[in-house]
Amino acid sequence: MDLILKYFPNLTDDQISKFQKLEALYQDWNLKINVVSRKDIDELYLRHVLHSLGIAKLVSFKDGTKLMDVGTGGGFPGIPLAIMFPECSFHLVDSIAKKLKVVSEVVEGLELTNVKVTHSRVEEIDDTYDFIVSRAVAAMPTFVHWTKGKIAKTQQNDLKNGIIYLKGGDLTEELQGYKTISIYDLKTYFDEDFFDTKKIVHLPIKNRG
Repeated sequence: MDLILKYFPNLTDDQISKFQKLEALYQDWNLKINVVSRKDIDELYLRHVLHSLGIAKLVSFKDGTKLMDVGTGGGFPGIPLAIMFPECSFHLVDSIAKKLKVVSEVVEGLELTNVKVTHSRVEEIDDTYDFIVSRAVAAMPTFVHWTKGKIAKTQQNDLKNGIIYLKGGDLTEELQGYKTISIYDLKTYFDEDFFDTKKIVHLPIKNRG
């Protein structure tokens, strides 16, 4: 928890309380349904929570922003971002039901009223969002195809509507076809070695629908 306060010192008491509760909730549920590896559960705040909050270093979402977290897995990056931005709405989607059981229980345990959880393939979601966030569930061309037509036209944030992707490693080949893409190194924001190869990828999407 000290790690979160190191980079986000201005959290409200409610936000601090929710972030503190995360570890016990995940440890408890992870014993029943394994969604986070044992190594990662011991470093939950570094490898999952702070990693997710890299997005909050890139952009401070305006109140009313709608976001969908695709392939949310154990609830990342959606749950940490939902704590950070309580006036934004988050739709957490995954095709694996057992993972969403944990996500739903964590959301309930934290009393997060700005989160909706859906068991579905993203292609079957019929709605639009300012941003679609994810942690590297597929190569970018595949992900763009999955989420086609789901970016809202109306712009309300300083960052252009589109996809915000947490990825690691060399992305040159995967992203070479995208002229408008921006890549941000997480080591710019965070000191820990874990972030040396981690990046945020932002791909603005214009919805022509």
